Amino acid sequence: MAQIRDIEAVVFDVLGTMVDEPGGLRAEIRDAIPASDDASVDELLTVWQEHVELQQRRVGQGRRAYVNSEIIDGEAAVRVADHAGLADPATIARLATAGQRLPPWGDSVAALERLAQRFPVLGLSNAGRTALLRLNAYAGLRWHQALSAEAVLAYKPAPAVYQLAIDTAGCPPERVLMVAAHAWDLRGAQESGMRTAYVRRPVGDPPASSDAFDWRFGGLDELLTALTPR
Repeated sequence: MAQIRDIEAVVFDVLGTMVDEPGGLRAEIRDAIPASDDASVDELLTVWQEHVELQQRRVGQGRRAYVNSEIIDGEAAVRVADHAGLADPATIARLATAGQRLPPWGDSVAALERLAQRFPVLGLSNAGRTALLRLNAYAGLRWHQALSAEAVLAYKPAPAVYQLAIDTAGCPPERVLMVAAHAWDLRGAQESGMRTAYVRRPVGDPPASSDAFDWRFGGLDELLTALTPR
């Protein structure tokens, strides 16, 4: 049984775990197409998300050469614009950078600051290098190091992405804790030998009954309590 006291470094997924990705994208779509009602915005968000998921999956399957998240987001913005009848180039260009302006969850900034006083904390994201830099600045997320999957030309859950975090942490994988709101992400980390902690968010991919993650928390405050006992 994994012990909290054995953890030497903490790695966080960013999109969905530390920032509200769907909420932020929804707000950006509404700004770009203000006449859209809630149902239309949700439909356009689905267009965006399905494109991103499909293209990242194609990269993972070797059916597309690696391109970073900024390129895929740009394609998604064009698809959304086509569906909505949006033709203004400046508005489409701004929409393409929507993934760089996502709000943090209410506990993200404070929890990260407190954990950083005790552990090396790393972000590990499918966002490209530049997108991740700008997102972290926008959301106020201060890492000891923020790692982009672009460094290994892959997308999670490719093993190379988790190995990047393990190598950067500089300790055995069983002493590195991966924290995410997505069960698929934690499964990938688990296969690489990392310890795993699921954090519940209003969005994300909840664990299945067959998942055996090391810990499950209702939010980052619970994670803090477990990792920083008095």
